[in-house]
Amino acid sequence: MSTYDVIVVGLGALGAAALDRLSRRGLRVLGVDRFAPPHDRGSSHGELRITRAAIGEGAEYVPLALRSHELWREIERESGEELFVACGLLVLGKRGGAARHHGQSDFVGNTIACAERFGIPHEMLDARVVQRRFPQFETGTDELGYYEPGAGFLRPERCVAAQLELARRRGADLRTSEKVVSLASARAAAGGGSVEVVTDRGRYLGRSVVVAAGPWLPELVPAPIAQRFRVYRQVQHWFRPEVPSAFSRKRFPVFIWIYGDHAGAHLYGFPSDSADGAVKIASEDYASPVLPDSVQRSVDPDEAQATFDRHVRGRLHGLSPRPIRSSVCLYTSTEDGRFVIDAHPEIANVTILSACSGHGFKHSPALGEAVAERIVTGASALDLGPFALSRFG
Repeated sequence: MSTYDVIVVGLGALGAAALDRLSRRGLRVLGVDRFAPPHDRGSSHGELRITRAAIGEGAEYVPLALRSHELWREIERESGEELFVACGLLVLGKRGGAARHHGQSDFVGNTIACAERFGIPHEMLDARVVQRRFPQFETGTDELGYYEPGAGFLRPERCVAAQLELARRRGADLRTSEKVVSLASARAAAGGGSVEVVTDRGRYLGRSVVVAAGPWLPELVPAPIAQRFRVYRQVQHWFRPEVPSAFSRKRFPVFIWIYGDHAGAHLYGFPSDSADGAVKIASEDYASPVLPDSVQRSVDPDEAQATFDRHVRGRLHGLSPRPIRSSVCLYTSTEDGRFVIDAHPEIANVTILSACSGHGFKHSPALGEAVAERIVTGASALDLGPFALSRFG
Protein backbone atom coordinates (compact mmCIF):
# COMPACT_ATOMS: atom_id res chain seq x y z
CA MET A 1 0.00 0.00 0.00
CA SER A 2 1.53 3.30 -1.13
CA THR A 3 2.07 6.01 1.49
CA TYR A 4 1.91 9.75 0.88
CA ASP A 5 2.38 12.88 2.91
CA VAL A 6 -0.99 14.19 1.71
CA ILE A 7 -3.80 12.69 -0.37
CA VAL A 8 -6.28 15.04 -2.05
CA VAL A 9 -9.72 13.58 -2.79
CA GLY A 10 -11.42 15.40 -5.66
CA LEU A 11 -9.52 17.41 -8.27
CA GLY A 12 -11.86 20.21 -9.24
CA ALA A 13 -11.16 23.86 -8.43
CA LEU A 14 -10.25 23.38 -4.77
CA GLY A 15 -8.63 19.98 -5.06
CA ALA A 16 -6.43 21.02 -7.99
CA ALA A 17 -5.38 24.15 -6.11
CA ALA A 18 -4.57 22.20 -2.94
CA LEU A 19 -2.59 19.60 -4.88
CA ASP A 20 -0.62 22.32 -6.67
CA ARG A 21 0.18 24.23 -3.46
CA LEU A 22 1.12 21.09 -1.53
CA SER A 23 3.41 19.90 -4.31
CA ARG A 24 5.28 23.21 -4.18
CA ARG A 25 6.33 22.37 -0.63
CA GLY A 26 8.17 19.27 -1.74
CA LEU A 27 5.65 16.87 -0.27
CA ARG A 28 4.80 13.45 -1.66
CA VAL A 29 1.21 14.01 -2.74
CA LEU A 30 -1.52 11.99 -4.42
CA GLY A 31 -4.62 13.36 -6.13
CA VAL A 32 -7.64 11.10 -6.75
CA ASP A 33 -10.77 11.86 -8.77
CA ARG A 34 -13.66 9.64 -9.85
CA PHE A 35 -13.57 11.26 -13.31
CA ALA A 36 -10.79 12.69 -15.49
CA PRO A 37 -10.48 16.37 -14.64
CA PRO A 38 -11.09 18.88 -15.95
CA HIS A 39 -14.54 17.37 -16.53
CA ASP A 40 -18.16 18.52 -16.72
CA ARG A 41 -19.69 16.39 -13.96
CA GLY A 42 -19.24 18.67 -10.97
CA SER A 43 -18.84 22.42 -10.49
CA SER A 44 -15.54 23.40 -12.10
CA HIS A 45 -16.50 23.86 -15.73
CA GLY A 46 -18.57 26.07 -18.00
CA GLU A 47 -15.81 27.85 -19.97
CA LEU A 48 -16.07 31.10 -17.99
CA ARG A 49 -16.33 31.97 -14.28
CA ILE A 50 -16.57 35.40 -12.66
CA THR A 51 -13.74 36.75 -10.55
CA ARG A 52 -13.86 40.00 -8.58
CA ALA A 53 -12.04 41.61 -5.67
CA ALA A 54 -14.91 43.36 -3.85
CA ILE A 55 -17.02 40.49 -2.55
CA GLY A 56 -20.67 41.18 -1.76
CA GLU A 57 -20.89 37.87 0.10
CA GLY A 58 -18.78 39.33 2.92
CA ALA A 59 -15.58 41.20 3.73
CA GLU A 60 -13.94 37.98 4.96
CA TYR A 61 -13.70 36.81 1.33
CA VAL A 62 -11.81 39.85 0.04
CA PRO A 63 -8.32 38.76 1.23
CA LEU A 64 -8.94 35.40 -0.45
CA ALA A 65 -9.91 37.08 -3.72
CA LEU A 66 -6.97 39.49 -3.69
CA ARG A 67 -4.48 36.70 -2.99
CA SER A 68 -6.12 34.51 -5.64
CA HIS A 69 -5.68 37.23 -8.26
CA GLU A 70 -1.95 37.23 -7.48
CA LEU A 71 -1.81 33.45 -7.69
CA TRP A 72 -3.75 33.25 -10.96
CA ARG A 73 -1.10 35.50 -12.55
CA GLU A 74 1.66 33.32 -11.09
CA ILE A 75 0.03 30.18 -12.48
CA GLU A 76 -0.33 31.87 -15.87
CA ARG A 77 3.39 32.67 -15.97
CA GLU A 78 4.35 29.14 -15.01
CA SER A 79 1.90 27.34 -17.29
CA GLY A 80 1.91 29.66 -20.29
CA GLU A 81 -1.91 29.62 -20.29
CA GLU A 82 -4.24 32.62 -20.34
CA LEU A 83 -6.46 32.00 -17.31
CA PHE A 84 -7.62 35.39 -15.96
CA VAL A 85 -9.05 38.05 -18.30
CA ALA A 86 -9.59 41.41 -16.57
CA CYS A 87 -12.34 42.79 -18.81
CA GLY A 88 -14.20 44.62 -16.02
CA LEU A 89 -17.25 43.75 -13.93
CA LEU A 90 -20.56 45.56 -13.64
CA VAL A 91 -22.80 44.82 -10.63
CA LEU A 92 -26.32 46.21 -11.03
CA GLY A 93 -29.07 46.58 -8.46
CA LYS A 94 -31.86 48.86 -7.41
CA ARG A 95 -30.73 51.96 -5.54
CA GLY A 96 -31.28 51.42 -1.82
CA GLY A 97 -32.41 47.87 -2.47
CA ALA A 98 -31.88 45.02 -0.03
CA ALA A 99 -32.14 42.08 -2.41
CA ARG A 100 -30.49 38.88 -1.17
CA HIS A 101 -27.83 37.11 -3.17
CA HIS A 102 -25.63 34.20 -2.03
CA GLY A 103 -27.04 34.45 1.47
CA GLN A 104 -26.45 38.17 1.91
CA SER A 105 -28.89 41.06 1.91
CA ASP A 106 -28.00 44.25 0.01
CA PHE A 107 -25.40 42.48 -2.12
CA VAL A 108 -24.65 45.62 -4.14
CA GLY A 109 -24.23 47.74 -1.01
CA ASN A 110 -21.94 45.11 0.51
CA THR A 111 -19.86 45.08 -2.67
CA ILE A 112 -19.44 48.86 -2.55
CA ALA A 113 -18.56 48.77 1.16
CA CYS A 114 -15.87 46.14 0.54
CA ALA A 115 -14.37 48.14 -2.33
CA GLU A 116 -14.16 51.24 -0.14
CA ARG A 117 -12.77 49.37 2.87
CA PHE A 118 -10.03 47.58 0.94
CA GLY A 119 -9.20 50.36 -1.52
CA ILE A 120 -10.30 48.40 -4.57
CA PRO A 121 -10.45 50.64 -7.68
CA HIS A 122 -14.05 51.09 -8.81
CA GLU A 123 -16.61 53.50 -10.21
CA MET A 124 -20.21 54.18 -9.28
CA LEU A 125 -22.50 54.58 -12.28
CA ASP A 126 -26.09 55.76 -12.36
CA ALA A 127 -28.56 54.24 -14.83
CA ARG A 128 -27.94 56.89 -17.48
CA VAL A 129 -24.18 56.34 -17.43
CA VAL A 130 -24.63 52.57 -17.54
CA GLN A 131 -26.81 52.81 -20.65
CA ARG A 132 -24.46 55.27 -22.31
CA ARG A 133 -21.34 53.20 -21.65
CA PHE A 134 -22.96 49.79 -22.04
CA PRO A 135 -26.03 50.20 -24.27
CA GLN A 136 -26.61 46.44 -24.25
CA PHE A 137 -28.27 46.87 -20.82
CA GLU A 138 -31.80 48.22 -20.47
CA THR A 139 -31.65 49.46 -16.89
CA GLY A 140 -34.42 51.14 -14.93
CA THR A 141 -33.96 54.71 -13.74
CA ASP A 142 -33.76 53.53 -10.12
CA GLU A 143 -30.81 51.20 -10.70
CA LEU A 144 -27.23 51.73 -9.62
CA GLY A 145 -24.08 50.28 -11.15
CA TYR A 146 -20.82 49.32 -9.45
CA TYR A 147 -17.98 48.94 -11.96
CA GLU A 148 -14.71 47.19 -11.06
CA PRO A 149 -12.17 47.48 -13.91
CA GLY A 150 -9.75 44.90 -12.48
CA ALA A 151 -12.37 42.15 -12.28
CA GLY A 152 -13.27 39.80 -15.11
CA PHE A 153 -13.45 36.10 -15.83
CA LEU A 154 -11.50 32.89 -15.37
CA ARG A 155 -11.33 29.90 -17.70
CA PRO A 156 -12.18 27.09 -15.26
CA GLU A 157 -11.18 24.07 -17.32
CA ARG A 158 -7.82 25.63 -18.15
CA CYS A 159 -7.32 26.68 -14.53
CA VAL A 160 -7.86 23.14 -13.26
CA ALA A 161 -5.72 21.57 -15.99
CA ALA A 162 -2.87 24.04 -15.47
CA GLN A 163 -2.68 23.43 -11.72
CA LEU A 164 -2.82 19.66 -12.09
CA GLU A 165 -0.06 19.77 -14.69
CA LEU A 166 2.13 21.99 -12.50
CA ALA A 167 1.60 19.58 -9.60
CA ARG A 168 2.44 16.65 -11.84
CA ARG A 169 5.68 18.34 -12.92
CA ARG A 170 6.66 18.61 -9.27
CA GLY A 171 6.15 14.89 -8.73
CA ALA A 172 2.53 14.60 -7.67
CA ASP A 173 0.78 11.31 -8.46
CA LEU A 174 -2.64 11.57 -10.10
CA ARG A 175 -5.17 8.74 -10.11
CA THR A 176 -8.16 9.62 -12.25
CA SER A 177 -11.32 7.64 -13.05
CA GLU A 178 -10.89 6.18 -9.58
CA LYS A 179 -13.65 6.52 -6.99
CA VAL A 180 -12.88 7.01 -3.31
CA VAL A 181 -15.14 4.70 -1.31
CA SER A 182 -14.18 5.47 2.27
CA LEU A 183 -11.75 7.08 4.70
CA ALA A 184 -10.62 5.59 8.00
CA SER A 185 -8.04 6.17 10.70
CA ALA A 186 -5.00 3.93 10.41
CA ARG A 187 -1.58 3.50 11.93
CA ALA A 188 1.31 4.21 9.61
CA ALA A 189 3.87 1.44 9.37
CA ALA A 190 6.58 3.81 10.58
CA GLY A 191 4.45 4.88 13.53
CA GLY A 192 2.12 7.82 14.09
CA GLY A 193 -1.39 8.51 12.94
CA SER A 194 -2.36 8.11 9.32
CA VAL A 195 -5.48 7.92 7.17
CA GLU A 196 -6.43 5.03 4.93
CA VAL A 197 -8.11 6.04 1.67
CA VAL A 198 -9.99 3.18 0.04
CA THR A 199 -10.92 3.43 -3.64
CA ASP A 200 -12.57 1.10 -6.10
CA ARG A 201 -9.07 0.21 -7.29
CA GLY A 202 -6.92 0.06 -4.19
CA ARG A 203 -5.86 1.44 -0.83
CA TYR A 204 -3.53 4.33 0.02
CA LEU A 205 -2.14 5.76 3.24
CA GLY A 206 -1.81 9.48 3.82
CA ARG A 207 -0.38 11.30 6.81
CA SER A 208 -2.99 13.92 5.94
CA VAL A 209 -6.00 13.91 3.64
CA VAL A 210 -7.88 16.80 2.03
CA VAL A 211 -11.47 16.04 1.01
CA ALA A 212 -12.45 18.40 -1.82
CA ALA A 213 -15.10 16.20 -3.37
CA GLY A 214 -17.65 18.88 -4.24
CA PRO A 215 -21.12 17.37 -4.83
CA TRP A 216 -19.86 13.99 -3.59
CA LEU A 217 -18.65 15.42 -0.27
CA PRO A 218 -21.70 14.18 1.68
CA GLU A 219 -20.69 10.59 0.90
CA LEU A 220 -17.39 11.02 2.76
CA VAL A 221 -18.37 12.88 5.93
CA PRO A 222 -20.53 11.94 8.95
CA ALA A 223 -24.29 12.30 8.57
CA PRO A 224 -24.61 15.39 10.82
CA ILE A 225 -22.20 17.24 8.53
CA ALA A 226 -23.60 15.80 5.32
CA GLN A 227 -27.02 17.14 6.28
CA ARG A 228 -25.61 20.68 6.20
CA PHE A 229 -25.01 20.43 2.46
CA ARG A 230 -27.40 20.60 -0.46
CA VAL A 231 -26.54 20.02 -4.10
CA TYR A 232 -28.41 22.07 -6.70
CA ARG A 233 -28.63 21.72 -10.47
CA GLN A 234 -27.70 24.91 -12.33
CA VAL A 235 -28.07 25.54 -16.04
CA GLN A 236 -25.92 27.84 -18.16
CA HIS A 237 -26.89 29.01 -21.65
CA TRP A 238 -24.97 30.50 -24.56
CA PHE A 239 -26.99 32.92 -26.74
CA ARG A 240 -25.98 34.21 -30.15
CA PRO A 241 -25.47 37.99 -30.37
CA GLU A 242 -27.07 39.80 -33.29
CA VAL A 243 -23.99 42.04 -33.57
CA PRO A 244 -21.02 40.04 -32.26
CA SER A 245 -18.74 43.05 -31.77
CA ALA A 246 -21.24 44.59 -29.33
CA PHE A 247 -20.54 41.76 -26.88
CA SER A 248 -16.76 41.57 -27.26
CA ARG A 249 -14.66 41.81 -24.10
CA LYS A 250 -13.64 45.36 -25.08
CA ARG A 251 -17.24 46.57 -25.19
CA PHE A 252 -19.15 44.35 -22.77
CA PRO A 253 -18.19 43.48 -19.18
CA VAL A 254 -18.83 40.52 -16.99
CA PHE A 255 -21.97 41.37 -15.03
CA ILE A 256 -24.15 40.44 -12.06
CA TRP A 257 -27.63 41.96 -12.13
CA ILE A 258 -29.94 41.74 -9.12
CA TYR A 259 -33.10 43.21 -10.55
CA GLY A 260 -35.64 42.39 -7.83
CA ASP A 261 -36.16 41.45 -4.21
CA HIS A 262 -37.75 38.04 -4.77
CA ALA A 263 -35.84 34.76 -4.92
CA GLY A 264 -34.13 34.15 -8.23
CA ALA A 265 -34.49 37.75 -9.45
CA HIS A 266 -30.98 37.99 -10.80
CA LEU A 267 -28.83 36.97 -13.73
CA TYR A 268 -25.16 37.04 -14.59
CA GLY A 269 -23.21 36.87 -17.81
CA PHE A 270 -20.02 37.36 -19.76
CA PRO A 271 -18.69 38.88 -22.95
CA SER A 272 -18.39 36.70 -26.01
CA ASP A 273 -15.26 34.58 -25.71
CA SER A 274 -15.85 31.39 -27.67
CA ALA A 275 -15.24 30.32 -31.25
CA ASP A 276 -18.96 30.40 -32.00
CA GLY A 277 -19.29 33.95 -30.66
CA ALA A 278 -21.94 33.02 -28.08
CA VAL A 279 -22.64 34.99 -24.91
CA LYS A 280 -22.95 32.99 -21.70
CA ILE A 281 -25.94 33.96 -19.53
CA ALA A 282 -27.28 32.21 -16.44
CA SER A 283 -29.21 32.60 -13.23
CA GLU A 284 -29.31 30.33 -10.16
CA ASP A 285 -31.90 27.87 -8.92
CA TYR A 286 -32.17 26.67 -5.33
CA ALA A 287 -35.66 25.21 -5.49
CA SER A 288 -34.92 21.48 -5.24
CA PRO A 289 -31.81 19.58 -4.10
CA VAL A 290 -30.47 16.84 -6.36
CA LEU A 291 -28.08 13.90 -6.16
CA PRO A 292 -24.94 14.18 -8.34
CA ASP A 293 -25.18 10.67 -9.74
CA SER A 294 -28.82 10.92 -10.80
CA VAL A 295 -29.22 14.59 -11.72
CA GLN A 296 -30.66 15.38 -15.14
CA ARG A 297 -27.66 16.30 -17.28
CA SER A 298 -29.56 17.21 -20.42
CA VAL A 299 -31.23 20.61 -20.87
CA ASP A 300 -34.74 20.80 -22.25
CA PRO A 301 -35.31 23.54 -24.86
CA ASP A 302 -38.12 24.85 -22.68
CA GLU A 303 -35.61 25.55 -19.91
CA ALA A 304 -33.57 27.79 -22.17
CA GLN A 305 -36.65 29.60 -23.38
CA ALA A 306 -37.81 30.13 -19.80
CA THR A 307 -34.42 31.59 -18.84
CA PHE A 308 -34.56 34.02 -21.72
CA ASP A 309 -38.15 35.05 -21.08
CA ARG A 310 -37.76 35.42 -17.31
CA HIS A 311 -34.31 36.98 -17.05
CA VAL A 312 -32.97 38.26 -20.37
CA ARG A 313 -35.93 39.66 -22.31
CA GLY A 314 -36.32 43.38 -21.67
CA ARG A 315 -32.97 43.62 -19.89
CA LEU A 316 -30.34 42.83 -22.52
CA HIS A 317 -30.51 44.06 -26.10
CA GLY A 318 -29.16 42.17 -29.08
CA LEU A 319 -29.28 38.48 -28.12
CA SER A 320 -31.14 35.79 -30.05
CA PRO A 321 -33.74 34.09 -27.79
CA ARG A 322 -32.66 30.58 -28.78
CA PRO A 323 -29.38 29.41 -27.25
CA ILE A 324 -26.63 27.83 -29.29
CA ARG A 325 -25.99 25.40 -26.44
CA SER A 326 -26.61 24.81 -22.75
CA SER A 327 -24.77 23.07 -19.94
CA VAL A 328 -25.52 21.73 -16.45
CA CYS A 329 -23.29 22.22 -13.43
CA LEU A 330 -23.76 21.53 -9.72
CA TYR A 331 -23.53 23.85 -6.73
CA THR A 332 -22.79 22.31 -3.34
CA SER A 333 -24.22 24.80 -0.86
CA THR A 334 -24.56 25.34 2.86
CA GLU A 335 -27.61 26.89 4.47
CA ASP A 336 -25.76 30.16 5.12
CA GLY A 337 -24.05 30.28 1.72
CA ARG A 338 -20.55 30.04 3.20
CA PHE A 339 -17.72 27.60 2.63
CA VAL A 340 -16.71 24.74 4.91
CA ILE A 341 -12.99 24.48 5.65
CA ASP A 342 -12.30 22.56 8.82
CA ALA A 343 -11.00 19.38 10.38
CA HIS A 344 -13.03 16.21 10.02
CA PRO A 345 -14.79 15.73 13.40
CA GLU A 346 -14.13 11.99 13.61
CA ILE A 347 -10.94 11.23 11.66
CA ALA A 348 -7.71 12.96 12.66
CA ASN A 349 -5.58 14.60 9.96
CA VAL A 350 -8.47 14.99 7.51
CA THR A 351 -9.42 18.46 6.22
CA ILE A 352 -12.83 19.14 4.69
CA LEU A 353 -12.48 21.66 1.86
CA SER A 354 -15.71 22.15 0.00
CA ALA A 355 -19.23 23.55 -0.25
CA CYS A 356 -18.41 26.64 -2.27
CA SER A 357 -22.09 27.64 -2.41
CA GLY A 358 -21.84 28.97 -5.96
CA HIS A 359 -19.08 31.53 -5.46
CA GLY A 360 -15.90 29.61 -4.72
CA PHE A 361 -13.99 29.19 -7.96
CA LYS A 362 -12.43 32.66 -7.85
CA HIS A 363 -11.00 31.97 -4.38
CA SER A 364 -9.67 28.48 -5.05
CA PRO A 365 -5.89 29.09 -5.35
CA ALA A 366 -5.80 31.11 -2.12
CA LEU A 367 -7.85 28.45 -0.35
CA GLY A 368 -5.54 25.74 -1.65
CA GLU A 369 -2.55 27.71 -0.40
CA ALA A 370 -4.14 28.33 3.01
CA VAL A 371 -4.98 24.66 3.51
CA ALA A 372 -1.47 23.63 2.45
CA GLU A 373 -0.01 26.08 4.98
CA ARG A 374 -2.24 24.77 7.72
CA ILE A 375 -1.33 21.15 7.02
CA VAL A 376 2.40 21.88 6.99
CA THR A 377 2.73 24.55 9.69
CA GLY A 378 -0.49 24.28 11.69
CA ALA A 379 -1.71 27.75 10.67
CA SER A 380 -2.43 29.81 7.58
CA ALA A 381 -1.74 33.45 6.75
CA LEU A 382 -5.36 33.92 5.69
CA ASP A 383 -8.18 33.63 8.22
CA LEU A 384 -10.21 30.46 7.72
CA GLY A 385 -12.15 30.88 10.97
CA PRO A 386 -15.40 32.07 9.33
CA PHE A 387 -15.63 28.74 7.51
CA ALA A 388 -15.41 26.44 10.54
CA LEU A 389 -18.03 23.80 11.25
CA SER A 390 -18.56 25.22 14.74
CA ARG A 391 -20.76 27.98 13.32
CA PHE A 392 -23.53 25.42 12.84
CA GLY A 393 -23.68 24.75 16.56
